[in-house]
Amino acid sequence: MASIAPELRLRPPEPRDEQAMRALHEQLAPEGFHFLLFEGTWDENLSAIRREAEGTDLPAGRVRADYLVAVACGVPVGRVSIRYELNAFLHHEGGHVGYAVGPEFRGRGYATEMLRQSLERLAAAGVSKALVIHNDGNSASCAVIRACGGVFEDVRRGGDGLLKHRYWIDTDPFSTR
Repeated sequence: MASIAPELRLRPPEPRDEQAMRALHEQLAPEGFHFLLFEGTWDENLSAIRREAEGTDLPAGRVRADYLVAVACGVPVGRVSIRYELNAFLHHEGGHVGYAVGPEFRGRGYATEMLRQSLERLAAAGVSKALVIHNDGNSASCAVIRACGGVFEDVRRGGDGLLKHRYWIDTDPFSTR
């Protein structure tokens, strides 16, 4: 699948990202999206992100996952969480990949490219089918998932009361082998 936002790259967050990441967190809070996954200082966030990526000392309910900053032209524009396995919660309403793009950066193909690169990482890790989920009414995310080959499975009510639309994506086309 050809990239539509080739300048976008995913990387672990760095100390220099704090201001931009906290700003994106505030922008997305009214939408109910927790852009930052952890409470605390930025150093505590970075440490927790490293532990989650390594799969060490994980809190209950967490799985090994990469939390990556989406950077375009040197600017953080969003973030993605790539989970390498599914627990009961993730299978029901979280999925393998969660992503968000800041409001001012939407409509440029970044979310599609973020999901595409996430699927490449899952394929490289041996995950053959990825579950990706969007909330009811999020037509932009629905379009992103379908653009990456998402096949609709069903709709389930999440613990937050919202309807969750669930799609499976075969990761083989994204394999870089």
